[in-house]
Amino acid sequence: MAYEDSTGAEDGFEISFGDTIDALREAYDYLEMPMRQYLLMVVLPALLFLIGTVALVLLVSLPAMVALPIPLLGLLMFITALIYPKIVIENERKELENRLHLLITHMTVLSTTNIDRMEVFRRLGQEDEYRALADEINRVVQLVDTWNQSLDDALRRRAQQVPSRPLADFFDRLAYTMGAGQELAEFLLSEQNVIIQNYVTVYESTLGNLEVMKDLYLSMILSMSFALVFAVVLPVLTGTDPTLTVAAVIVLFVFVQTGFYLAIRSITPYDPVWYLSDEIDPRGEARLRKAVTVGAVLSVIGIVVVVADVFGVNPVPLATLLPTQTVPLPLYAVLPITPLIIPGVVIRRMESEIKERDEGFPSFIRALGAAETAKQSTTSAVLRDLRGKDFGPLTDDVNNLFKRLNMRIEPEKAWQYFAADAQSYLIQKFSEMYLVGRQMGGEPKLLGELISSNMNEVNQLRQRRKQATITLIGVLYGITAASTFAFFIGIEIVNILAGMSMELSTASFDYGQLINTQAYDIPVVEALLVLVILFNALLSSLMIRTVDGGHKMNAYVHFVILAWIGALVGIMTRRIVGTLIAV
Repeated sequence: MAYEDSTGAEDGFEISFGDTIDALREAYDYLEMPMRQYLLMVVLPALLFLIGTVALVLLVSLPAMVALPIPLLGLLMFITALIYPKIVIENERKELENRLHLLITHMTVLSTTNIDRMEVFRRLGQEDEYRALADEINRVVQLVDTWNQSLDDALRRRAQQVPSRPLADFFDRLAYTMGAGQELAEFLLSEQNVIIQNYVTVYESTLGNLEVMKDLYLSMILSMSFALVFAVVLPVLTGTDPTLTVAAVIVLFVFVQTGFYLAIRSITPYDPVWYLSDEIDPRGEARLRKAVTVGAVLSVIGIVVVVADVFGVNPVPLATLLPTQTVPLPLYAVLPITPLIIPGVVIRRMESEIKERDEGFPSFIRALGAAETAKQSTTSAVLRDLRGKDFGPLTDDVNNLFKRLNMRIEPEKAWQYFAADAQSYLIQKFSEMYLVGRQMGGEPKLLGELISSNMNEVNQLRQRRKQATITLIGVLYGITAASTFAFFIGIEIVNILAGMSMELSTASFDYGQLINTQAYDIPVVEALLVLVILFNALLSSLMIRTVDGGHKMNAYVHFVILAWIGALVGIMTRRIVGTLIAV
């Protein structure tokens, strides 16, 4: 029985390995460059580089901590070159699936109007926002217009070539039902629940993958922290150059953190919060610009003050403002970046208001559609009554929309100002869909209910994403404090041993023969550890911003806080350890 289980496991491995090879071969076929040319121009040089790094380690005598990252770098480049076609096709697949639910909702809205089905596809192909999806729709249109194929045949052909399984299945189902004579609007309305449930399933699976990545990241960073402490303390016994070993481990630490950041970025669901118009300055833009300017100016002033203090030309030395005789090195590093928290806090408040508007928009658009259908009136006349209702932070935007429409501003322009002031990506997309549907004769109540149900699902998914982000923030803050504590314990122990070796050495016995502290340059090692703190704060804040899905400047808040946590923990660790050992 054990032999059978082992055989089954081996067969499963062979099948999995074979599937991987087949998928990689298909990815090579998908590239615009011929496979032979890609292997000769990309894979072969990467293989030669890998062989060169291995030969360098074998021929040149280097410390183990320095020698280990060199062949790993060559192996990383070779693997990257080998699987790059797969990465390309996976990125395209992700881009297709990220906006699929929006495209199908948009297609459903257009199908309920008074235009024919080919015009629906032509209009969707002109939407640059859908990117790769718009390209696929345009290919279908070209097959129909240029090659005189029927729409269902064109959809079947593209279904066999797109890298996304959900899109291919949608094209297949659409081709079958249209070939059977079913109306496009009828099919798409029946598909809404299926598409939304698929989107929810994919969204939740990516959040689950983020939980796995969080656990892996925690394990790897703890391991790298142990390796860095080992690199700080080990030269005491071996006599090797500590600066070189610490720098080598830091490079490996950077590679690991960067790799995890890119992995988290690749699996995070696409769900942008912000909409920034290129033509209209939104409300609150002046406040944001002012905050960015103040933060940047104060940061430059902080850099000037720190540099002047280091070179002793500061009129008011920073040490006079502290209860210590000298300024700790980590403090020099975090002071200049502290003002960046100002634009970070402002953008965070604005983003919170955007999310509150998103929560109020479904009820507004549903009420607007139902009222327009019931009263058989214009949007402006309906808004006259709706603006008295409470839609939360969206209420002011609804009032402004009514005023613009009442002033006979073109509806397209009025809705553009509405979306620009709301600054919400979802509000911009769904309000545009509603406007186009109304202008082309769609039923307002049906459009409002369709858009409202879709946006409610997205808002519920965002709540789950928020919980995942909070968990990640707790993990990153905790691991920053723990790893910094370990770093500075190591350097303080070495500093104390260096002082002991000088005190215990006598003419008859050299204590330095047992404890090798002569090669240590403590300020240089401490500076390297401070760089690790700053880099960890930067990558961790970018991870939080990526998982949260908000504005890029939202990372400033976490960057400053994480840097201060690392700096304060480092300073307190050295003081406490030094005091305890001295006692």
